[in-house]
Amino acid sequence: MIRILLFLVVVFALGLGFAWLADRPGEMVVTFSGYQYQVSLMVAAVAVVAVVAAVMIAWWLLKALWNSPYTISRYFRVRRRDRGYQALSTGMIAAGAGDGALARKKTKEAAKLIRSDQEPLIQLLEAQASLLEGDHEGAREKFETMLEDPEMRLLGLRGLYLEAERLGDRNAARHYAGRAAAMAPQLAWAAESTLEDLTGRGDWDGALKLVEAQKSTRQIERDAANRRRAVLLTAKAQALIDSDPNAAKTAALEANRLRPDFAPAAGIAAKLLFRQNDVRKGAKILETAWKAEPHPEIAELYTHARPGDAVLDRLDRAKKLQEMKKNHAESSLAVARAALDAQDFSTARKEAEAAIRMDRREGAYLLLADIEEAETGDQGKVRQLLSKAVRAPRDPAWVADGVVSERWAPVSPITGKLDAFEWRAPMERLGQLIDSDEDAPDAAVPTIAAPTKPEKENVIELNPAGSAERPTAVAASETDEDDVAPVTATASAAVPPDGDAAEPAEEMARLPDDPGVDPDDEEQKSPRKFRLF
Repeated sequence: MIRILLFLVVVFALGLGFAWLADRPGEMVVTFSGYQYQVSLMVAAVAVVAVVAAVMIAWWLLKALWNSPYTISRYFRVRRRDRGYQALSTGMIAAGAGDGALARKKTKEAAKLIRSDQEPLIQLLEAQASLLEGDHEGAREKFETMLEDPEMRLLGLRGLYLEAERLGDRNAARHYAGRAAAMAPQLAWAAESTLEDLTGRGDWDGALKLVEAQKSTRQIERDAANRRRAVLLTAKAQALIDSDPNAAKTAALEANRLRPDFAPAAGIAAKLLFRQNDVRKGAKILETAWKAEPHPEIAELYTHARPGDAVLDRLDRAKKLQEMKKNHAESSLAVARAALDAQDFSTARKEAEAAIRMDRREGAYLLLADIEEAETGDQGKVRQLLSKAVRAPRDPAWVADGVVSERWAPVSPITGKLDAFEWRAPMERLGQLIDSDEDAPDAAVPTIAAPTKPEKENVIELNPAGSAERPTAVAASETDEDDVAPVTATASAAVPPDGDAAEPAEEMARLPDDPGVDPDDEEQKSPRKFRLF
């Protein structure tokens, strides 16, 4: 657009110039070789412009003829390059689709048309074709060759890292990832693998620096970075709790500042503060974490904040926790444990049963069994509670990659992943809980009375001359002795108050596949008693 405007401006300026000359007539006299030439000023201007145009056209023609060999060779070179890039594009698409044969064919075609030193993607396509063909050794050689080219070095490290992961060589994979992270800290895969390596070796300071670099390069969000920093600082505090308590305290407080609801950070920070007799600050940290999410370790630390406290004082502290988080199973369990230690069995039993109503779990039944044994010593009830505990869902624990741990750990022992442990109930016994509502806390336990020996008046006498309903009743009692349908309240309520009582034969319909008992055969049988068992 700008060029068109400039062209129009030039044309307009030339037009104005020629118009200006046309309005001002004059003559030009040129003396050359004894001759005198006299022309008008307009003709002279036109002649000058024509000469300049002729010179420019002649120069363009001479230049075109001079550069024609280069132009022709350039045309064929560009055409060859376009064909090579077309083959390269088709080969990359084939490699992405998993067509190894077509990828290999297009790799050879692209290598003939384009030199590999001019286009590094040919090396990548060749390595991908080798992987599709199952030639992993050849692919690794190609990736190792890429390490010599600065432009392809990261790609080669990525390929070698994936091959090491495929072979299960974790050390080699972390080595390649570390080299890539040193060259390009913004690579997420390299940073994650290096972070796992640092945490696996216990280099918490190095891991913290790497997380800070990830945060600065915006690889991870701010909340995720704070979560990782809190986990790493908590792990650092655990490692230094005995050797350097002051450094451990600093790390634990920083972790608790980043994530006040993180129970392991709050627990270790409070423990270190309690060791330095700073009970008030440690209790405040535990209270904040308890309000966010109750945890049994927090309750244990809070109730035993002062080792010399009496059991009643610990019970009062447990009740204080319960006031902060009402209607929660962990609050009731904390009070029940403290009450059991104080031998306040009524409070302990009430809180344990309340915990079962809110969250039926194994630990609540075990605690209730301890209360029963301590208070009454009734081994029958204790065994009954223990059997319920076996069938109840398990208590929450720290779970990571199928591993259940009583204590929190910063990394998974299986995969080495950071912050893999979660506080949740293990999923091992869910299959036993399906359609199992016999241990529901609100359900009344039915009592089965021992069967007594029937008396003489309970014997059903056969009446040969009677109606057909009596043989039917006897037949039903003989064929289905154990299948006795109880009379429920719903069935009783369905009978109108002014209705006639129905005979048993009219209520009990004979099943289609049950022909019943022949009355002639029934008369020969001796009368027998109706028994439930």
